Amino acid sequence: MNKRNPYRKFQGQQDLIRNLEKTSSRFKRVYDEYALMSEELWNLETTEGEGLPDDFINSIILQTSYLEEEIEDWLSAPVSDQEK
Repeated sequence: MNKRNPYRKFQGQQDLIRNLEKTSSRFKRVYDEYALMSEELWNLETTEGEGLPDDFINSIILQTSYLEEEIEDWLSAPVSDQEK
């Protein structure tokens, strides 16, 4: 089984994230998309090769930040609201 590395931004909240992934399919989808986009963004920014248009990279940064904000909202919500 391929173990997913926790993303540094949410390193201290991995227990809560695992719980939310078990109880909310929406949170799991958002977090999985965030993880994928964060990894892809890191790869794009650190890999040498063909230059990509700034607009493309900026759009990935923007989408990743939207997902990050949604995850932060879930993580800061009271426990009773997290199961919605």
